[in-house]
Amino acid sequence: MSVFHPDVYRTDRKAPSWWEASASVREAPPVTGDVDTEVAIIGGGYVGLSAALHLARDHGISATVLEAGPIGWGASGRNGGFVGYPWVKKSPEDLIKTYGEAETRRVFDCMQEGPRLVRELLATEAIDADPQGDAIYEVAHTPKIAPELKEAAEFYHRVLGVPAFYLDRYAFAEIGHGGTEQFGAFGIRDLFGIHPLKFVAGLREAAERRGARLHGGSRVVGWEKIGAVHHLRTAGGTVRARTVLLATNGYTPDDLDPRFANRTLPALSNIIVTRPLTEDERAAEGWKTDCPVSNARNLLFYYRMLPDGRFLFGGRGGTAGSPLEDMRMKSYLTRRLGEVFPAWKGVVIDHFWNGLVCLTGRLTPALGRLDDDPSIHYAFGWHGNGVSAAPWAGRRMAEMIAGRSTVEDLPVPFRGLPPNLLHPWIRRMGLKAAYLWYGLKEPQ
Repeated sequence: MSVFHPDVYRTDRKAPSWWEASASVREAPPVTGDVDTEVAIIGGGYVGLSAALHLARDHGISATVLEAGPIGWGASGRNGGFVGYPWVKKSPEDLIKTYGEAETRRVFDCMQEGPRLVRELLATEAIDADPQGDAIYEVAHTPKIAPELKEAAEFYHRVLGVPAFYLDRYAFAEIGHGGTEQFGAFGIRDLFGIHPLKFVAGLREAAERRGARLHGGSRVVGWEKIGAVHHLRTAGGTVRARTVLLATNGYTPDDLDPRFANRTLPALSNIIVTRPLTEDERAAEGWKTDCPVSNARNLLFYYRMLPDGRFLFGGRGGTAGSPLEDMRMKSYLTRRLGEVFPAWKGVVIDHFWNGLVCLTGRLTPALGRLDDDPSIHYAFGWHGNGVSAAPWAGRRMAEMIAGRSTVEDLPVPFRGLPPNLLHPWIRRMGLKAAYLWYGLKEPQ
């Protein structure tokens, strides 16, 4: 049993996204016959591609990537393209209360490394992924939230060493946007937006150029360990490796290995993209920025103006992923877009799609190796910010596999498996309960 409708997991269909319409990733052939490799990586998204690239480039270790669909089929190829953080769903205050200030600062130091790594990969591997902006903003959707965002900016800067700042409603309108839900903004510098599928395509080429082998259409349907060697069986053949990295995030199958079953809480994130807006239309809402933006709602909206003038508007929601629910979510986002930015009410929507972000039961990422089998590594749980978290995690896992670092080098909140959430039905009900709770708590 899966958490969502079967259509959510159909790897024979690509998301009907603007990214798919404006870029492509070169196909990787499926596994045929038996393949021997040093490291087998399950999952061909940002974590898997980054790990394969860094293993080959930095450590001289051969890796083979197995992806159930086309390379980048999952969240890596269909997200909003926000290269930002946090990678956790806990507040800094909660992190400090649970883990202490020193470990919380380590968490935020790592989170600042993520966007720097993405910039570095774009430059060193000559990846053209349309980077935009020099900050990401969180906008107060109601006047009551504005003081909280101002306090948060001061706390991030003073306590956590994050380049955070606050702009009041009028200052942000000068450089950002207007609309009915803009009452000030909390910003973090050195963050930006990209075309996520172009980033996938660039990582794919870089990993293969450095010697990694990539296989699409190669779902792992059987996994056993014979002696010291893992045998990963696909429809076309078997991959044999002494080390395995699980990098499937919100699409992790519960039947792949019982030790990973029910460890993730996948959540649907939905996106619409408009036709290109004219300069006059953009001016009607005071739109001036190319930086990505989200708002401070518990079930947030996130949005950005794309390079060709199309407007991307996304939001969490949906607990089924069925075709009927998708239609409702498209209508909902279209309506809310017109309410937040009234001048754009009724603008033509060219694309709608969704995909799974991944939370964990402890609300922090999970990186490490299994206690009962250190040859099995894992990295997942980016809480909606995988564009920066996942490449960083891929590099960290490559270092760990190569023996250059250990689990103890990670911040404590990131270490080890999160709690088992027991059953897909419980996870779905938990998601519904969380959405209801967030709605009740939402400031008006």
